[in-house]
Parts: sequence; structure tokens; C-alpha cells
Amino acid sequence: MGRYKYLIKNMGLLTLSNFATKLLSFFLVPLYTSVLSTSEYGTYDLFNTTISLLVPLLTVDIQEAVLRFSMDDNADQDKIWYVGCRYSIISCIIVFAGLLVNRIAGISPILQQYEVEFFLLYALTAFTGVILYFSRGTGRIADLSVAGVISSVVMISCNIFFLLVLKIGLYGYFLASILGSAAQCIYLLVRAKIWRNFGSHKDDVELRKEMTGYSKPMIANAISWWVNNASDRYIVTWLCGIAVNGIYSVSYKIPSIMSILQGIFSQAWTLSATKEFDAEDKDGFFINIYNIYNFLLVIICSGLTFLDKPIAKLLFAKDFYSAWKYAPFLMISTIFSGMAAFLGGILSALKKSGLFAKSSVITAIVNTILNVILVLSIGPLGAAISTAFAYFLMWAIRLNQMKKCINLRVNLVRDLAAYIILVIQAMLLLTFQSDNIFCWYQLAFVLIILLLYIKEIKSICMKLFKRNPKLS
Repeated sequence: MGRYKYLIKNMGLLTLSNFATKLLSFFLVPLYTSVLSTSEYGTYDLFNTTISLLVPLLTVDIQEAVLRFSMDDNADQDKIWYVGCRYSIISCIIVFAGLLVNRIAGISPILQQYEVEFFLLYALTAFTGVILYFSRGTGRIADLSVAGVISSVVMISCNIFFLLVLKIGLYGYFLASILGSAAQCIYLLVRAKIWRNFGSHKDDVELRKEMTGYSKPMIANAISWWVNNASDRYIVTWLCGIAVNGIYSVSYKIPSIMSILQGIFSQAWTLSATKEFDAEDKDGFFINIYNIYNFLLVIICSGLTFLDKPIAKLLFAKDFYSAWKYAPFLMISTIFSGMAAFLGGILSALKKSGLFAKSSVITAIVNTILNVILVLSIGPLGAAISTAFAYFLMWAIRLNQMKKCINLRVNLVRDLAAYIILVIQAMLLLTFQSDNIFCWYQLAFVLIILLLYIKEIKSICMKLFKRNPKLS
């Protein structure tokens, strides 16, 4: 199977999974924003954000090692699975102990109110990560797709039942997420027959040291990604209040359209980058994929900025509509996080986890400082701008790192021109605010970007409509 076909096949299978779990839930945003208050939505978002930090920290980000090591030839899958489960169980014990301390000391009343939901969400997130990454590493992409559909059906059905029929509010939202994740886990454990690995003790000290040696630098990377992607919500909550954070958090739903593409591609790309790595990139596979992926992210960002207000009007109810202001810069940040992840796939293929940490830590520090300064100056919009700049910096650092690993011939002048156009597009949308939901002048920016990437458009058309020897 050709390298392009291998990438496209995996993207197709992962699209099914991500379509079900992310895109369908995206259309439930009007339900969430009409049933939940801004404070309730902000609380759920903070819990989710906190868990996304705790999982890599307490599990030493072992799921990354599970993915990478299970892709190696002659890998002992049972031993790799055991290592992943070992650190997930230890992390759950730590979280349980922390919740007991919180109940005794009364540190966080809101955490104490939802402590059972928090623990179940954490445990399922930790184990789901190991199961999903193990399934990807062992090539069970089709099973992942079906699991995603099952999870989506369960979660969406439960959300409708709990929020509209039983009307139990935030408790129902938590319970629907828990049941959706549980259904995904159970299916994969049974379908991929992973449950068989529970019966035997297969601890390999040398393998465990090797895996944690790879994953420990990834902790800094994961925490830094969390800082870039989620710390803004804590700072907005701290400086502006939890209700404002609820509005800011829901603004991520528009960039999530891009994040779906980014997530699908990144998962498939890690597999291709590892399998097809060529330091000289002699046939241009890496740069071709880079250019096409960059073009798709840029044009989608420009198009969504043009449609920002109409989408917000359709999705966001009541007080949430003002979230449209923050979406354009969050979409720009999604471009750079996607391109940084593309370069990260190459670093993963080389097992250079230390380089992940270096670029991520630098940008996390910059983002945190900028977040505080800009949120104090211009409110939640400052958090969105800070996030965009941080991911831009991460992309720039990793692109520079790539010079030592692969001959990647990037058209920087053209790409930087496109990025500048997107910033101007976002600033004009904010500057010339009006009651009209359509800002037609924004369409001109979309057309300019299409002209900039005419070569990539021709390349895509050729691959779609003509027989191309490179595809085989």
C-alpha cells in the first residue's frame, strides 16, 4: 500500500470515530447553552481542564510511550499494556487520596460537591487514553472508529435524556460523559481482546524503564500543551469570574471544527511519519503533506472567520452569543498547534521526546505571562491572543529543530503572508462590529488566501481526479 493511501486510509477510519464523538456533540452546543447556566458550563469545563492536566502528570504520560513502543516491530504487546495499566492504577489511587484530603480539609467545596463524578471522569480518562493509544499502536484503527461511534451514541442519548427529560442539569452532563467513555472502553477491551492481558503479570523492569525514559520528557510537553490550551480558562476565571469563563470556554466550540480535522490528521500522521520516515525527503512526501495540511487549516480558518457570527448565532443561546469575539484568534491558534503537532509526529518517529519538552516549556512560560498581562488589559480576548501567539512560537521553534532531523523545504514567505492575512481578518472583524451577522468584506480575504495556495489546490485536484503515480 502506498504511503499516501496508507495515510488517507487511516484518516478515513479515524474520521468516522472523530465525526461521531466530536462533530455530532458539536451540534449539541445549543442544548448545552440553553439548559446549563454560564456558571455550570464553566464548572464542567474547569473539571475537564483539570483532569487533562492531572492525567499526564500522575501517569508520567505513559500513554505516549504505549503508543510509540507498541508500533515497533517485534514489540511485546502484553508487557507494554501492563506498563500502561500499572501507572494508570497508581494515578487513580493518588487522585482518590487527594479527594479524601479535600473532603477532610474542605479546600474546594465545588470539588467536594462533585467528587464522585470527578473521580470517575479521571479514572475513565486515564484508562481510555491507554486503551486508545494501545489500539492505535497495534493497528486496530477500524475498532477505534466503531468505538467512537458507540461512545458518541451513548453520550448524546444520555445528554438528551438527562438534560431534557430528567432535567438534572450539571449532574446529568457529568453522567453522560462518564457513560460515553465507559462504553468506549468496554467495547475496545472486548473487541480487541485486550481483557486477556489482565490475567497475567508481565512486568518487565527494563522495558518499563525504557518506556518511562521516553514518556517522562513528554510530561513537560503535555503540561506545556495544557498551559497553552487550557490555562487561559483558569486565568479568565481568576480575573473575570467563572460566568465569564463559561462564555469564553464555549467560544472554543467554533475552533473545534478545525480541531476535529487536526485531531484526525495528527493521529494518522504519527503512524505514517514513523513508518515512512526519510531524513532527505527525497520524493517530497513530507513537504507535500505539510503544504496541503497547512493550506487546509488556513483556508478553513479564514472561512470560519467569515462565518463566525452566523455560526455563533446558530449555536450559542442567550448570554453565550458574545463568545464569537474570541473565536477568530482561537482558530488561528489551532492552525499553529496543528502544524506544531505535524512536526511533533516527526520527532515522535525519531523518539526525540526531549525536543518536545524544550519547545513546549518555552511557549508555556511565554503564554502564562502574556495571559495575565493581556487579560488584565483587554479581558478574555487577551487570553485568545496569547494562546495564538504561544502556538505560533511553538511552531517556529519546532520548525527550526526540524533542520537537524529532516530536509523540509517550507515556503515561509508564502505561509507567513497567509498568517498575517488571518490576523488582519480577525482584527477587522472585531474593529468593525455591527448588527449584521454577515461581514461580506471578509470574503475577500478568503479569496486572497485561495490565490496564495493555488499550487496546493491544483495538487489536491490532481490527486482527486487523475491517476497519479505518486499515489501508488
